[in-house]
Amino acid sequence: MTEGLEPIPAGRLPLSAQAPGKCIVFGEHAVVHGAPELLFAIDLSTQVVVRPAPRWSLNGDPGAAERHPYFRSIIQSPWAGAQPVDVRAVSRIPRGAGLGSSAALSAALTCALSSTTGGIDRPALAQRSFEVERGAQGVGSPGDTSAAVAGGFLTVNGAGVGEPLWTVRDGDRSWRVGRVADPGWVWVVAHTGVPRATGDAVRAVGARLARPDGPALLDEFRRVATEGTEAVAAGDRAAAAKLMDRNQELLREVGVSHPRIEALLEAARPAAEGAKLTGAGAGGSVVALPRPGAETELVRRLARAGGLPFVVRPARHGAALLSAP
Repeated sequence: MTEGLEPIPAGRLPLSAQAPGKCIVFGEHAVVHGAPELLFAIDLSTQVVVRPAPRWSLNGDPGAAERHPYFRSIIQSPWAGAQPVDVRAVSRIPRGAGLGSSAALSAALTCALSSTTGGIDRPALAQRSFEVERGAQGVGSPGDTSAAVAGGFLTVNGAGVGEPLWTVRDGDRSWRVGRVADPGWVWVVAHTGVPRATGDAVRAVGARLARPDGPALLDEFRRVATEGTEAVAAGDRAAAAKLMDRNQELLREVGVSHPRIEALLEAARPAAEGAKLTGAGAGGSVVALPRPGAETELVRRLARAGGLPFVVRPARHGAALLSAP
């Protein structure tokens, strides 16, 4: 059994679980269309406490069962008809920031509820967590939820790179998820403060890629993500940074950059080897690979430019039960 990928054991309520957020380095949006993606789980997490209750509620709000899309999705399937619970959720991941707050909530809550029904192995937890997020968003790929389940660096649709972990399916579509070695680098992410809607951005990119030059753009996304994954796996910072910048050019081309993103990238430039938006874009966050020794300078530059910066490292472990509350 690979370290950190042990099955989730059976448990009884009350239960507590947590799952990490994520940062996409290469391939956001293109992964929805079958191209590779490289991402890693970050050491910012969401924790849930689940207790028996007369009716389903989130942070004391029974109306969340109708209004909160992710909570509603998890109630409707696969726990429709199950014992109601009250969920208390606390997160260190900024909402709407492109850093996987919804995936972390989906994975942590699915982890806890699956424990109450006899436990679950990691591939099934990844599949079920993706189905919860897919049910809420209507579109997307399983990279975010797989990172929340597995921790560490992952590749989605990466051919010949890394250790295979599982395949996530959605009807007649499938995505292969694998483990990539952590190069041991420090990363800086910064939230623009502009919320984004993942579903809207994914649909807009789909429309852009449907234009006559769309296949050529998708091929270039595929090349950049493939070579970028290989560079990270080999620990080649210079190559990875150059490909991050190229990936950002492509994301501009498909229309998901934003003036606030561009302002943060410009501020980061003197202290970063490479930088790009991360996640759905149209707001959200940026990720930068700092020049060695310039991490503090990079954080200051991003903060002065109006961003909310975090120095992050890959979270080694994914979703897990904590001690009973």
